Amino acid sequence: MDRLKRMVNVGGMKVWPAEVEALLHAHPAVQEACVIAVPDTRTGERVRAVIVLRPGQHPDEAGVIAWARKQMAHYKAPREVQFLQALPRGPTGKVAWRIMQEVAKRELEPQGD
Repeated sequence: MDRLKRMVNVGGMKVWPAEVEALLHAHPAVQEACVIAVPDTRTGERVRAVIVLRPGQHPDEAGVIAWARKQMAHYKAPREVQFLQALPRGPTGKVAWRIMQEVAKRELEPQGD
């Protein structure tokens, strides 16, 4: 069971990353997936999928999002997809989702003059 900290609150609806990740792993091009929360001005948070592709696969972001919307409830489907060569991992080998989430939050912060 995911910890409460990992839950993504999309407009009051609860999205558990492990559930979305399990569905994303069913995509034929996805080798690994990690779901993080990204701040959203309209819904509070939105779902971002960070994906490592299987060798030789080249889907685009729109294609993965469209596929996900057919597999799960609309609010659970990622609104954005980021492709990486490998997911960052901590010393124990677990996916370092907090690092990716903090980087995403910093990317979206307004830049000072």
